[in-house]
Amino acid sequence: MPVVTAQDLRKSYGARVILDGVTATIRTGERVGLVGINGSGKSTLARILAGVELPDSGAVMRRRGAEVAILTQDPELAPDLSARDTVLAGLGAWHAARARHDEASRALTRGDGDHEALLTAQSEAGSEVERLGGWDVSHQVDAILGHVGITRLDAPVGSMSGGDRRRVALARILVSRPALAVLDEPSNHLDAETVEWLEQYLIEEHTGALLLITHDRYLLDRVAERTFELDKGKLYIYEGGYEEYLEQKAERLALVERAEANRQNFLRTELEWLRRQPKARTGKQKARIGRAESAKGQLAPKAERAAELQVVTTRSGRSILEIKQLGVQAGDRWLARGVDFVLTKGERVGVVGRNGTGKTTLLRAILDELPRGDEAETPSEPRIVEGEVVLGKSTSIAYFDQHRSGLDTETSILENVAGDRSRIPLGALDLEPRVYLERFLFEGSTIHQPVSSLSGGERARVALAKMLSRPSNVLLLDEPTNDLDVATLSSLEQMLVELEGSAIVVTHDRWFLNRVATTILAFEGDGRVIRYAGNFDAFRAQKAHAEAEVRAARPAPEPQKAARPAGRDARDARDAPRGKALTYAETKELDGIMEKIEQAEGRVSGLETTLADPALYATRGAEVAGLLADVEKAKAEVTRLTARWEELEAKREAAGKG
Repeated sequence: MPVVTAQDLRKSYGARVILDGVTATIRTGERVGLVGINGSGKSTLARILAGVELPDSGAVMRRRGAEVAILTQDPELAPDLSARDTVLAGLGAWHAARARHDEASRALTRGDGDHEALLTAQSEAGSEVERLGGWDVSHQVDAILGHVGITRLDAPVGSMSGGDRRRVALARILVSRPALAVLDEPSNHLDAETVEWLEQYLIEEHTGALLLITHDRYLLDRVAERTFELDKGKLYIYEGGYEEYLEQKAERLALVERAEANRQNFLRTELEWLRRQPKARTGKQKARIGRAESAKGQLAPKAERAAELQVVTTRSGRSILEIKQLGVQAGDRWLARGVDFVLTKGERVGVVGRNGTGKTTLLRAILDELPRGDEAETPSEPRIVEGEVVLGKSTSIAYFDQHRSGLDTETSILENVAGDRSRIPLGALDLEPRVYLERFLFEGSTIHQPVSSLSGGERARVALAKMLSRPSNVLLLDEPTNDLDVATLSSLEQMLVELEGSAIVVTHDRWFLNRVATTILAFEGDGRVIRYAGNFDAFRAQKAHAEAEVRAARPAPEPQKAARPAGRDARDARDAPRGKALTYAETKELDGIMEKIEQAEGRVSGLETTLADPALYATRGAEVAGLLADVEKAKAEVTRLTARWEELEAKREAAGKG
């Protein structure tokens, strides 16, 4: 059954057509992903489906009584309410169902009205209360807020950062369990661990329908059952998640290319025929000419473009960046303590950790933006209390700020990027600013638009264009994937993979980290910052391996023995049967088992040596997970052989005593 149906939606902003005859249906309980380049109209379509914006024409039909909730990129929340009260205030459907149940119960107690009808109403309302979270939702409110990273549940929302306000708005939707949840970039401002929790929650706990706009390709691939794509005002619908979408889109584009090739062949054939014909034309000839003219008048499909990102790198010295015993505190809380780190040429470091652990603060320390000791203006302000950050003499840093605070929103794209420059050097090229901006998909008169009129993804492209317009050899990127479309993300990933300099990237995007990172710097709380070789999957495998070794090293609790009568042990020893001698096969096995143990231990040592080699993670990162599994198998084999050796030795000794 449809929750919402859109029929022939059209929407324009001035001369710019956003939606051009969009028709779609979202069914009860299904999970749909929505993709498209920045500025293609994804957020506009989401707001129209949710009923917070109207189309120029067309119709949206929603199932009667179906609640639709939307997470916008800048949610409006009552500033005086606490986080907890904000989420509770979003439980309108729950409160209404609870009120219907209570009213039916009171009427039954009084004996008023139709008894059967009241029982039915009570039962239906009770079922709705259960579906919306049960009879006591307060514990669920606190739990969901905790999961999305809100720790100050009683703090006014107006005192929170933009990221925290979005997390509160997300929690309100998750707790309210609407018939359709429209989530516009829900993973923005979430750490990787929380994104994984959200992914699992949407699959296992969310019972309503879902429209998901996200740049997180793992989230999209694992959650979506169908994928909508907005492209030049048209909506294309594919079955499955991100991987299936890529496969089916490739097939669609191949079909379009074949159709265009056929059209071009038809035109060539018809033109050759027309040139051979006499001037006097029959009716059939005129019809054929008409078909040729019609085919000639069709516009060829425009090839899809992606942003062309390029870093102009300057020469770096032998020393690029060194962090020496760095300690950073906020109040009495350690964000980083005793951090030693040397950045090497060509290294691409992914920085991960829970929100608030100090990832952005590390970048600020590198940029020399943190006060030292008593220089902090407030006790809670992050400050360097020990150690130092040393930059090489030739190190030139380019910084991408997650808040895009380097942009003047009241001035144009052109003014933000070019300033007063009439040319922008790009390697061997010397480009006019207009031509340079075309590489970032800003063409024609759009370069004169104020930044305030742009979508979040378009603003991110402006920030990238500004950052990359000057040479550097170290990139510091703070959440660069927020708001970017998948095509621009792929261009950014390719640029970093080919980077001749070095990069430090704070991001929650697991797909991005797996493709780009050669090293992971993990903020693990209480000031602990641990370096792991490899990409995100390698980091998780190494961390799991280390945690398993810690668990294995803990002594197992000794089983409690039942009380035994005095003298029993002596009688047991006296009455125990004498040990049997080893068989011929067991004797042969015992003679050769030490050699097998040494071989197994050698295999463990060899695998651990391979895993300790940094070159593995730079050139063969995909092999790491398999090698870690091989280490575990090899260690298990050592354990098995050692236990067998002990068993055979004990049997031989027992037989000798007999």
